[in-house]
Amino acid sequence: MSKVGKKVIAIPSGVEVTINGKDLTVKGPKGQLSYTFLEGVDVSVKDNELTVFVADEEKKNLWGLTRTLIANMVEGVTHGYEKKLLIMGVGFAAKLEGKKLTLSLGFSHKVNFDVPASIDVKVEQDAKGNFVITLAGIDKQYLGEITAKLKALKKPEPYKGKGIRYVDEFIKLKPGKATKK
Repeated sequence: MSKVGKKVIAIPSGVEVTINGKDLTVKGPKGQLSYTFLEGVDVSVKDNELTVFVADEEKKNLWGLTRTLIANMVEGVTHGYEKKLLIMGVGFAAKLEGKKLTLSLGFSHKVNFDVPASIDVKVEQDAKGNFVITLAGIDKQYLGEITAKLKALKKPEPYKGKGIRYVDEFIKLKPGKATKK
């Protein structure tokens, strides 16, 4: 039995959950998200609590997944999600112009990254002069996908640590050839 799937999702006040066949819609103060759950998984709402259950044993691998995705939707429309990226490197910079992010990443050209309308972006500098990009949105999966695409533009290299990384990410630096002697 799924320990995650058994948990009941509490629906906070101000959040409206609508089930129409296999389509689930969650509306909250920050926006609206929808999800179509798969065959064999059913969802019911009673007294501001949402319960996920499976019809047969063959589909129980989707039980915990469906419950987690719905819980993330409820959390997203109430509080939202945020991810922070750190740009490290001499001459590396980020500039926000409307919904377009212009990055200087050590290439011979500037890199333009179009930010989707559903994602909010802020660019700041920390105390060391490194740029911090803050991405915020209500869809956890989509926010992670956009953040990963942005990070993939210049992955941190293992010798000096230059590149784009998550703020809390630790990069273990390799020793160079000078330490070999």
